Amino acid sequence: MSSILIVEDEPAIANLIKLSLVGAGHTCTLALDGAVAADALEREHFDLALLDVMVPEIDGFELLPFCVAKGVPAIFLTAVDTLDKRVSGLRMGAEDYIVKPFEIDELLARVDVVLRRAGCGTEALSIAGIEIDPKAMRVTRDGVEIQLTHKEYELLLMFARNPNTALYRETLYERVWGGEMAYGSKTVDLHVQRLRKKTGLDCIRAVSKVGYRMDVPRGA
Repeated sequence: MSSILIVEDEPAIANLIKLSLVGAGHTCTLALDGAVAADALEREHFDLALLDVMVPEIDGFELLPFCVAKGVPAIFLTAVDTLDKRVSGLRMGAEDYIVKPFEIDELLARVDVVLRRAGCGTEALSIAGIEIDPKAMRVTRDGVEIQLTHKEYELLLMFARNPNTALYRETLYERVWGGEMAYGSKTVDLHVQRLRKKTGLDCIRAVSKVGYRMDVPRGA
C-alpha cells in the first residue's frame, strides 16, 4: 500500500482519481490548491504526488521542488499539452506527464510504474498459500520456488494485489504488457492458464465477458 497526494482543484476529478487509487489498494490525501498541498508535504510522508499544473495559490510547477526536496516522486496531470511544457516538467524532475483527459486505467498503470521505480509497494505478499517477494521477484510455495516468466509474475502480482476483484482482460493486458490489447487476442488467457498450472491457483477464475478474478477468503 502506498500513500499518494492528489493535487487537483476540480473536486469531481479529484474524487474520481482518489476512488480509483483507493480501489487499487493505495491511501490518498486530497489537496484542492497548492498551498494545502505544500503544507501536507511538510507534515506527512508520501510515496507519490499527482500534480495538476493549473491549481490555485501554488501551481504544479512551483510545487515540484517541494516534492523533490522531500524525495517524493511526482507525476504531472494537466490539460496543458505543449511540447515545451512537457519537456520543462520532465527536466525539472517529474517522473511522468499525463495529459487530460486521460483514462483511469492508464493513470493506474503509470502510477504503478513510478512506484515500482521508486521502490515502493515492495512488501512481501502471502496469499492463497503463495509467498511473493516483490524485491527479489521470487514466488514460493512451502519454501519451494516456482519458476515464472516475467509476464506470469506480473499477472500474479496483479491478482495478489487485487484479491476478489474482477479485472478486465484489457486492464490486465495494459498493465502487464503496456499497450492496447488487439481484438480477439488470447494472450491474457494463455498466460493465465500457464500461471494456474505452475502455481496451482485454481482460485483464479474466469468472469464471463469481463476477464478474471482471484477468489480468496478474507484473511487468507
